[in-house]
Amino acid sequence: MTARTVVHLVRHGEVFNPEGILYGRLPGFELSAHGRVQAERVAAHLASADVAVVLASPLERAQQTAAPVAALHGVEVVTEPRLIESGNAFEGTHVSVGDGALRHPENWPLLRNPFRPSWGEPYLEIAHRMLGAVHRARALAAGREAVCVSHQLPVWTLRRFLAGQHLWHNPRSRQCSLGSVTSVVFDDESVVDIAYAEPGGASDPSVTGA
Repeated sequence: MTARTVVHLVRHGEVFNPEGILYGRLPGFELSAHGRVQAERVAAHLASADVAVVLASPLERAQQTAAPVAALHGVEVVTEPRLIESGNAFEGTHVSVGDGALRHPENWPLLRNPFRPSWGEPYLEIAHRMLGAVHRARALAAGREAVCVSHQLPVWTLRRFLAGQHLWHNPRSRQCSLGSVTSVVFDDESVVDIAYAEPGGASDPSVTGA
C-alpha cells in the first residue's frame, strides 16, 4: 500500500537585523517582533495538518519559528544540521550593490562563477544535504506530515532540484517569502507534487542573509 507523506519546508520569520548585514550562519540573530507573529501564522496555517515531527536548522531564527508549530502538535523540535543556512564568504558584511564588500577589488574573485556559486556553498551540495534532511523527515513521518524549518536559499535550491531545473538563478526570482511553506508531497519515496503558501505574507526575495 502506498504511503502518502507531506514534508512542509518552512522558511523562518523576519529577523532582527538593524545593521542590515548578511548574517548567514552567524549566531545571535533572532526573530524580530514581526518574525514572531509570522511564526505564529505558520503554526496556525499548519494547525489542521497531521504533523508527526518538526525538524529545524540549528540557527536561532529557525528554532524560534519551529517552536509554535511543535507546541501546537505536542512534539519536540528536532535539530537537523542539514537544514542550516548556506555557507557564504560574505557573511557578516554588507553586500548591497554599490556598497559594502562588493566595493573592494579583493572580493571580486569571489564573484567569478555565479553558476556554482564561487562565493559560497555550491548549489548541488545544498540540494543534496537538503534532500537528505527531507527524506529523514519523510521517513520519520511516514503516512503523515512533517515540518522542516530552514532558510530561503536552501529551500529554493531544493525546490529547483526536485523540479529538474538548473540550480543557478536570479535571486529576485525566488518564491520563498519569510514565513512561507513549501509542501513536498511523497507517495512512498517519490515526489508527486509541490505546493506553496505564504501564511507569513509576501517579502522581498532579494533580502540578504535570510
